[in-house]
Order: sequence, then structure tokens, then C-alpha cells
Amino acid sequence: MRITGISTHVVGTPWRNLTYVQVHTDEGLTGVGETRMLGHTDALLGYLREAEQNHILGSDPFAVEDLVRRMKYGDYGRAGEIVMSGIAVIEMACWDIKGKALGVPVWQLLGGKVTDKVKAYANGWYTTERTPEAYHKAAQKVMERGYKALKIDPFGTGHFELDHQETLYSVSLIEAVRDAIGPDSELMLEMHGRFSPATAIRLANELAPFKPAWLEEPCPPENLKALEKVAAKVDIPVATGERIHDRIEFRELFESQAVDIIQPDVGHIGGIWETRKLAATAEAHYVLVAPHNVGGPVLTAASLQVGFSSPNFKILEHFNDFADAEIKKVISGAPEVVDGYFHLSDKPGLGVELDVDAAAEFPQQQARFDLWAEGWEQRKPKGSK
Repeated sequence: MRITGISTHVVGTPWRNLTYVQVHTDEGLTGVGETRMLGHTDALLGYLREAEQNHILGSDPFAVEDLVRRMKYGDYGRAGEIVMSGIAVIEMACWDIKGKALGVPVWQLLGGKVTDKVKAYANGWYTTERTPEAYHKAAQKVMERGYKALKIDPFGTGHFELDHQETLYSVSLIEAVRDAIGPDSELMLEMHGRFSPATAIRLANELAPFKPAWLEEPCPPENLKALEKVAAKVDIPVATGERIHDRIEFRELFESQAVDIIQPDVGHIGGIWETRKLAATAEAHYVLVAPHNVGGPVLTAASLQVGFSSPNFKILEHFNDFADAEIKKVISGAPEVVDGYFHLSDKPGLGVELDVDAAAEFPQQQARFDLWAEGWEQRKPKGSK
């Protein structure tokens, strides 16, 4: 079996463009992959056009390791977010083809299942007015859908510091959310790399009474010493890793022991097998895995293949019940959350199929998501009120 070509389809919303890639073969099997780029969708498409000619055409889709290595190192330049995302969508599609050809789900090819269900946590649910009352109601609706965990960044446009008044307001939002979800549901606290170590530590202590399940990206990801400072002074588990695009770059993070949960994005770190390798390394350091997942159903399905086969997989992020829920119709077999969990699927490959006609109903947009702008959490089109 050989790859005869690829086709790309961008599904657009005002705040995110999702890139779907189909890999076609001479035996009629087609696989699909997905990633979500932040402002770099056209760059990804450009890379894929070159990579198709240089590396992909004529390749054996079963030889995933060989294809990934050629795409990563064959151009000699150091692979960053765009290249690793391009590798990821092709790699996912190859696993999809392999599973379909063999008649088994991808998780079976990764060593088999270690669990029948993967816990989900909701994100993208707080697109309401930024008030305790509105967040309380929105969080209740999450629980009504069966979720047992959710995540929130309550810090507005905070950057490095957060003044006393805004701190009190952020605390009031978290108090409202915790009251809405009760004491037994997990509440993930997102900081989006906003703060200096001192501010992150202060805020973590202010919010400790509400029992956050983790403290995510408390400070910008470029400075590991800053993260170590935070980890040494808070009692909340620390999570990070969505902006690391090569599993090798996690080495120093593991050595520092400054992280309790890693959050690789399967769509940015080279795909399913690269993430599974990283999960095995994390297990050796007693670190849990909870992938970043701001994609649609294909990226969710790909992340779940790792989840069902990794003993240290904690939980999976899910946006698509709350933000742009209508895009689920572009995929048949989209994973669904039932009673707070994704449940094991025996469908071959990734278990999903792209509906090209449905995808065409959501053309690429000038998607813009600015975490430093007022009202960013509402994920509205730029310029709207």
C-alpha cells in the first residue's frame, strides 16, 4: 500500500480554524487527521504542500515511524509548531489507515486497552457575561450534561500581575463555580501562562480553599526556573506542556520535577505515537498525562487512542459540547461524553469519518483568539458586541 496524495479541508469558526487532512492510498483506503492552529493555518497548509512532494507521496502508511522521522529531520531545519503539526495530521491519518486495513481500533495497535473509559472535562462553557451569577448558571449546565470536571481561566486580561480588586473578583468567580459544581467535581484552574511566579503563587494560595484539581501554566512556558519556583511553593498539582511541540523537549521538565501533569497536544507534538512515547516517559517519572485538546472530533478521537492505552492517562479536555458544537456534524462517529466519560470504541482506525460536504459549510475564517483582550472568554467574532 502506498500514499497517492493528501487533501486538506479547513473548518472555520470566528475563534478557531480546524484543519482536517485526508491521506489517500492506492488501495482505496483513506485516513483522516486534524489539528487546530492559532493564527498559522495558512502556514500549515503551505508546509503540507511541500511535504507532500518531498516526503509523503509514495510512502507506506504502515511505516509510521519512518515517515515521521523523514518529515521531522529530512528538511534539516529544526522542527517547530508548524512542522510538528503537519507531521501530526499525516501521522494520525496513517494510524487511521492502518487500523482500517487490519480491522482494529488504533488503541489496539498501541498495546491494547488499559481502561474502558476516559474521564472528560469541559472547556469553552463560560462564554456568558463575566459575573459570578452567570458563571454559576453556566457551570450548573455543565454538570447537568453529566460532566464531573471543568476548567476555567477566571483572570480576565491579567498579565504578570493582578491587582487587589481584580483578584477579589476572580476569587468570587471561582467561589461561584465551586458552589455550582459541588465538592466532588474536579475544577481545573487555568492561568494561560499569564503571571509572574510571585503572582501565580499568591493567586494559587488565594484559591486553594476551592480545591483546584491542578494549576495550569501558572507562568510563561519559556522559563523552566520560574515554573520550578511556583511548584516549590504551592500545594496544588502543576500542569503544563501544551506549548511544547517536541517530546524530547519535555526532558528538562521531567528532570526538574516541577510538573505533576503534562498536557501535550496530539495535534502539535507529532501525533499519536509521539504522544504515546511521551506518556511512557512520563510514567517513568510518575507524571500523569492530560492532553490539551482544543480541536474537533478527529483530534479528540486521536487523543482517546492514547488515553485507552496509557495507564497514566488522567483526563481529556473537550470543547465541542459548548463552543462551536455545530461543527460536530462534519464528522460521523464523533466521540461523545456520556455520564462524564468517553467510552471505549471498537471501530477500526480512529472510528471517525470526515464529511467533506458538511465541512464545506464552515469555510476558513480570519479566526482570532486574543487571550489578552477584554471579553476573550466569550469567543465572539472580532468586532462584535
